[in-house]
Amino acid sequence: MAVESPDARSTADPARLRQAIESDVIRAEGGVRVRRALAAAVREAVRGGRLAPGMRLPSSRRLAADLGVARNTVADAYGDLVAEGWLTARGGSGTLVTDSMITRPVPDRSAAEPSGETCYDLIPGSPDLTAFPRAAWLKATRRALAAAPDDAFGYGDPRGRHELRAALADHLAGARGVYTSPEHILICAGVSHGLQILSKVLAGRRARRVAIESYGPDRHRGLLAAARLEALPLPFDPHGTDPVPPPGTDAVLLTPAHQFPLGTTLQRDRRTAVVDWARRTGGLVLDDDYDGEFQFDHRSVGALQALAPDSVVYLGTASKTLVPGLRLAWMALPPALAEEAAAAKGQIDSCEVLSQLTMAEFITSGAYGRHVRAARRRYRDRRESLVVALAQHAPHVHATGTAAGLHTVLSLPSGTEQHVVQSSTRQGLKVAGLSRYRHPQSQNVMGDALVVGYGTPSDAAWPQALSALVEILS
Repeated sequence: MAVESPDARSTADPARLRQAIESDVIRAEGGVRVRRALAAAVREAVRGGRLAPGMRLPSSRRLAADLGVARNTVADAYGDLVAEGWLTARGGSGTLVTDSMITRPVPDRSAAEPSGETCYDLIPGSPDLTAFPRAAWLKATRRALAAAPDDAFGYGDPRGRHELRAALADHLAGARGVYTSPEHILICAGVSHGLQILSKVLAGRRARRVAIESYGPDRHRGLLAAARLEALPLPFDPHGTDPVPPPGTDAVLLTPAHQFPLGTTLQRDRRTAVVDWARRTGGLVLDDDYDGEFQFDHRSVGALQALAPDSVVYLGTASKTLVPGLRLAWMALPPALAEEAAAAKGQIDSCEVLSQLTMAEFITSGAYGRHVRAARRRYRDRRESLVVALAQHAPHVHATGTAAGLHTVLSLPSGTEQHVVQSSTRQGLKVAGLSRYRHPQSQNVMGDALVVGYGTPSDAAWPQALSALVEILS
């Protein structure tokens, strides 16, 4: 699938790619199946080390010609892999395997032996999956299924089920200060899916530049690049991100309530400034409120949308409050943008209907609010135990960004970040260095630090995970 000793900037041979996936493509009977076969083959090649980090893939046109498939099929498969984090699309450099991707030979499962080593996952981005309220969700599913009209099981409105959009309109007004109507809410399969939709809208409007935060998820940069949008890093200072972009910028993507990963809150004067910019220029502000339900130490910071509902797109998700596997997220859109976004999503609702109906019931019955309040207390207790343990055993490590969310940033002595990450990995602890999230073009560079997600471990595993972390840091 690639040359034997791939250079970090070498290009994978299309003929080798074809040899690896040809049988899957021949068996496929339609664009969707071919697209999935191609994406699966590339994933396996990355996992097995045959496509090395940094390796450039053939252009979609070249690979499509070699495989004898439509170019759009290859482009869509590349887009899926960019959204998932396997690939990175860079203007002028093509499509590359993500630099940070760890590759290793895929073991023979029949011969694999359990290592016996305990591994604690402290990578930020996930809640405690064991805490998903299965019994309450099952009750809501039964009620939703019993009450669902027959037409709920048709192809449906591309905006999503009205029941969920109506429930969200009520919930968001009270919980996040988002005031919108069900007609202007669009249900999507995750925030990344929402950004893909918005990227299509922006590209259709001939937008070219989107300003993003200097530190943030690299998959967001990839999604914008896949739509041929230039992602410009915003500057920051001790007060956080300066959100007003340079002239010629068409949109700004922010995490204003709890910046990911630094944990800062966008200050009031800067919130006003970016909204004024949007009104003055006709630009769009994208408010990614990924963990806005989990604020601990201050009054809840509302979303930007209420300040300028005609200029701000609000993005929310159930991935942190419930679990990512539900694939449920939502956008509250400016009225002038709602129809364009629905058209960009497609003619058929791509989100599973029963989950939407269940989520609507879960919200309207009050079960969602009870679950969020209980989860907020649990994560706040974890945050407190982390801060106390550091003060007792590693007082030289300073925790920041702790006022909200499911992660914190731990400062490290200069030059030690990679060593600490590697040492943690050897001892069965998954952690992320802050440099992993830095925009490669950013002129601002933070000091060495770890970004520690304390949401992922189960309640039973958290004390051991915390002990292992503190031992490494001390």
